Amino acid sequence: MSNVTTEMIKNLRTMTGAGMMDCKNALNETAGNLDQAVEFLRKKGLASAAKKASRSTSEGLIYSYIHGGGKIGVMVEVNCETDFVARNDQFKELVHDLSLHIAAANPLYVKREDVPAAVKEKEHEVFTEQVRELKKPENVIEKIVEGKMDKYLSEICLLEQPFVKNPDQKVQDLITQAIATIGENITFKRFVRFEMGEDVA
Repeated sequence: MSNVTTEMIKNLRTMTGAGMMDCKNALNETAGNLDQAVEFLRKKGLASAAKKASRSTSEGLIYSYIHGGGKIGVMVEVNCETDFVARNDQFKELVHDLSLHIAAANPLYVKREDVPAAVKEKEHEVFTEQVRELKKPENVIEKIVEGKMDKYLSEICLLEQPFVKNPDQKVQDLITQAIATIGENITFKRFVRFEMGEDVA
């Protein structure tokens, strides 16, 4: 236990954003191994984030972000459990990062459940027509179409998109990580994105 130094705790805190005591406990649990301590905190955080997912989120922020010298504007509503967290810098940074991501990646919906059935049906028809050209058996066609639909939905839904600042991480993972470090449930409610000149004939 004595081999855990303040410096090590500070390093781990910088790497993970976890609290001082959590970092100390993680280093004690892993005999001072920094990589294992990061993994220990990650597992603990994801487990605690999953527990918090059912908690009500009635506070939060409505935030606007203007990008590209006034060419793109984004407005989001992100919810948390308390007003205290809504004013927390880490929560504000998360909301800003999500807005920046929406400006850059142009998602159409928050999650799959939000995609209207008519949109899904239309895409399904288009993909089916394309795949039929390959003259494959019917069961193979359906499997290929299923794969294409899955890819299409993951590209248009915010929570499934790779986060622009770190493409190895999905947007949902970013939110889950914030839940783990901030200690409250966080939900992404809605967004609007405006782009200069869109919908103009």
